[in-house]
Amino acid sequence: MSEDDIRYGRMAPGIGVADIDRAVAFYTGVLGFAVTFRNGTPVIFTIVERDAAELHLLLAPGHRGPAFNVAHLFVSDVDALHARCVAAGAPIIKALADKDYGMRAFVVEDPDGNRIDIGMAD
Repeated sequence: MSEDDIRYGRMAPGIGVADIDRAVAFYTGVLGFAVTFRNGTPVIFTIVERDAAELHLLLAPGHRGPAFNVAHLFVSDVDALHARCVAAGAPIIKALADKDYGMRAFVVEDPDGNRIDIGMAD
């Protein structure tokens, strides 16, 4: 097998969080993910999944999210998920808008300050 034959599958970004239970509540309650794995006593690592999307939540005491997007989620109905985030009171960092690069997207911030770009192709 040559390097040109290598195919990549889905990717699961690791997201640092200061409070893993609070993060799980956000990703499950607001974004609709489900917990599929928890590790440690106390829990220091959790996997959440929805459809083909997978995120790894990593306990990082004192963590504060960076001033850039840590993950990009591609969804089938960005307007519905935006409405769900607004209804839940999640901070919207960038308003829902049609982008010049062919996406309709917005940026939401989780309770630890991690910015998640959520969009769909026009």
